[in-house]
Amino acid sequence: MSNLPQGMEIHADVSSEFASILTTEALAFVAKLHHSFEARRQELLQVRIEKTKRLDAGEMPSFPPETKAIREGDWKISPVPPALHCRRVEITGPVDAKMVINAYNSGADSYMTDFEDSNSPSWSNQIQGQINLKSAIRRELRFEQNGKSYALNEKIAVLQVRPRGWHLDEKHVLIDGKRISGGIFDFALFFFHNAKEQLARGAGPYFYLPKLESYQEARLWNDIFIMAQEELGIPRGSIKATVLIETVLAAFEMDEMLYELREHSAGLNAGRWDYIFSCIKKFKVDKNFCLADRAKVTMTAPFMRAYALLLLKICHHRGAPAIGGMSALIPIKNDPEKNAVAMAGIISDKRRDAEDGYDGGWVAHPGLVEPAMIEFKKVLGDKLHQFEKQKPEVQVVAADLLNFEPESPITEFGLRMNINVGIHYLGAWLAGNGCVPIHNLMEDAATAEISRSQVWQWIRSPKGVLEDGRKVTTPMVKIMVQEELQKVKDSGATGHWDRAAEIFEQMATSEHFEEFLTLPLYEEI
Repeated sequence: MSNLPQGMEIHADVSSEFASILTTEALAFVAKLHHSFEARRQELLQVRIEKTKRLDAGEMPSFPPETKAIREGDWKISPVPPALHCRRVEITGPVDAKMVINAYNSGADSYMTDFEDSNSPSWSNQIQGQINLKSAIRRELRFEQNGKSYALNEKIAVLQVRPRGWHLDEKHVLIDGKRISGGIFDFALFFFHNAKEQLARGAGPYFYLPKLESYQEARLWNDIFIMAQEELGIPRGSIKATVLIETVLAAFEMDEMLYELREHSAGLNAGRWDYIFSCIKKFKVDKNFCLADRAKVTMTAPFMRAYALLLLKICHHRGAPAIGGMSALIPIKNDPEKNAVAMAGIISDKRRDAEDGYDGGWVAHPGLVEPAMIEFKKVLGDKLHQFEKQKPEVQVVAADLLNFEPESPITEFGLRMNINVGIHYLGAWLAGNGCVPIHNLMEDAATAEISRSQVWQWIRSPKGVLEDGRKVTTPMVKIMVQEELQKVKDSGATGHWDRAAEIFEQMATSEHFEEFLTLPLYEEI
């Protein structure tokens, strides 16, 4: 491509269609944000590394003493705009055209479109996703498949966009010889092309921010928002962003994150699956830490319950929406019995969130919007939120957030399921699909992370013992990897299975723990 900003290189195909997104002006905007903030991103990633070292050495997280005044202060976030007043049901999914249309049309109040965990970030997926969203916002998106046409309804959900987390680069775009931030790249392109159009249509540039680990990381996003608005002449505070609380460290800094983003905040979301993964990751070498089978670690587990209630209390105290997390259950076709069980699980999950006081919750499938909506309407009636539920009875201390139970059972079935899901998901991801129905659950990178990190930890923990008395070991896992690989192949699913099994085995058994499975995977696509 010609006319690139000084120092920028793009090592990927840029078709005429892709060039409509990668314009000279849009890339100059990307470069401006990169030059202004990349050094801070790198500093904060280094802080993560140092923090991990201290946790591995036995340090336990706590509420930061230096921000006590913020936690005890009497402040609120700026009011959210009318377009975000009602968020009873939010649907999430990747940025392919069919999903974009189906999610917009699903009947949900809001649609979080995802450049992150439910998306395999190939060059084509990222740029085509930007094209799809630009077209959808202007009501022009159409899609044809198997003789069926897809188009947007008159009434559609309010769009929110999740860019990639701070740890992810965009490897195809270099500035001064170095990769740029995937998150800044996703945000900048979307904002540049769509912010004014969204405001003109009565909504605005709304975002979800993933994987934050500290209030300093939230401050970085806030500073990016300020500069982005100034550069494009958009009123300050037009951007609104919901922070996903999906790391155990973030749970200790929720007040602080809302405070840093207070003029741009749209509340917090309880990102449960990444949260469980984060707990395993942060305490992976702690001999006292060992969680039971993934299926047994539910929102009623002590540490998950404490986190969910504290998030709710903090949000409502600050006048901020509290959005419940994702249930991985999905409708099951052709099996009424299993489908009835899955729907009962969904209903129970959303009922608990609504009765606790949450203002809305997530679903992963259009077929779940209505049952989830019914549960929230039962509790909220005509109200837009439940800010009046201030939860004075909730008194969560650090020990509650660190009460990691249940520790049992750990079963051969649970171990095999982790391996099977890991191979299945990695193979699909390598083939370009980041959101995969597996064993009647919707799996994304977060749930796959639990699978591989749990196997890694069970091998190393003295508590990693199956209920029949056998210790989980590397040789045991290697045998099961080959057996589960064959089962995945036999299922008839499409994916790069052999390479996936190889990667899963390496990541689950190596001495070194890879921070995110998507980092080595990204080098493969």
